[in-house]
Amino acid sequence: MDETTDIYDKINGCAIMRNISKGEADSYYSYLSKGCKLCQEGAKMVLFVTGICGKNCFYCPLSEERKTDVEFANERLVSSDNDIIEEARQMGALGTGITGGEPLLKPDKVLRYIRLLKSEFGKEHHIHLYTALPLDKNILEKLALAGLDEIRFHPPVDIWNNKMENYSDSIKKAMDFEMEVGMEIPAIEGANKVSTIANELGCFLNMNELEFSDTNSEAMKLRGYWLRDEISNAVAGSYAIGMEILQTTGKGHLCTSRYKDAVQLRRRLLRIAERTAREFDEVTEDGTLVYGVITCNGEVNSTERVADLLLLIGVPEELFQINKEEIHIATWILEEIKMEIVADVKEMCIIEKYPFPGGMVVEKIPL
Repeated sequence: MDETTDIYDKINGCAIMRNISKGEADSYYSYLSKGCKLCQEGAKMVLFVTGICGKNCFYCPLSEERKTDVEFANERLVSSDNDIIEEARQMGALGTGITGGEPLLKPDKVLRYIRLLKSEFGKEHHIHLYTALPLDKNILEKLALAGLDEIRFHPPVDIWNNKMENYSDSIKKAMDFEMEVGMEIPAIEGANKVSTIANELGCFLNMNELEFSDTNSEAMKLRGYWLRDEISNAVAGSYAIGMEILQTTGKGHLCTSRYKDAVQLRRRLLRIAERTAREFDEVTEDGTLVYGVITCNGEVNSTERVADLLLLIGVPEELFQINKEEIHIATWILEEIKMEIVADVKEMCIIEKYPFPGGMVVEKIPL
């Protein structure tokens, strides 16, 4: 796994830590919560509890698929508690971030999942939660007793010009329960008001570089936002706003669009790939898996005949695997023997895909 370097940048006289990975992308901060540190390592499972939310934020990036009452552990659709545990084990998760939608529209489920994860992986399994709701003492106490380590409030943008008393009160109460507490918002005009409140309360402030998505693009364009360039989904000006506010934020963090894509996601994929790769899979530096695929012609016992032929010509049985009417095999072996196994074979190709069941195919190269 790649190494990350932290250096101090002097920006307008302020010392701000810059987190760099192979020069690909960076994030800037004067403070990082433990949840953010684990996320930057790719060690946090994302537990999506529900896509339901009543806030209707114009910048919400959720896909239509997720804007319903569904649950995902990373990209795995959840139908049972076992799906969550399996996904966490598969990636070697050191923690979990609970998100949505609005997860606390399902408070009993959130509490049960916190207890489940703590019971299965121990108290050291770090759990943080996102919510756009101001919370009273009762639910905060329940979350703390269940084992929640960190909570991040997302005050809607339409109240930033007010004093946000309800959110301030919730933050103070959460601090009383010894949780790490902060706010998380997009880096857009008006975010300085939230920064001022964060400084007054002593909580951290996470800012995310705003991005276009398929579902928010129309609403963003109507409000005058545009793309920074042709190769990014980032909004023009968001980075500059975040950097300016960061210089006056006591406990601040700006996570760039490139950093999320090029570092955080890639590290999470690498953790999964390194733990799930078969003997013959090649793990790429982007966390994808590459392997050869022999698609048999579908005739009775054709897959078994091809498998027998592979053994006959000396392919070790640990370097291929029967998968219904396909045989998955090491790419270098397939390249060498492709002319010897044409009988009973419909197609041969090299596949690159994301390292989880049903993962998206990134590239398919016919042989």
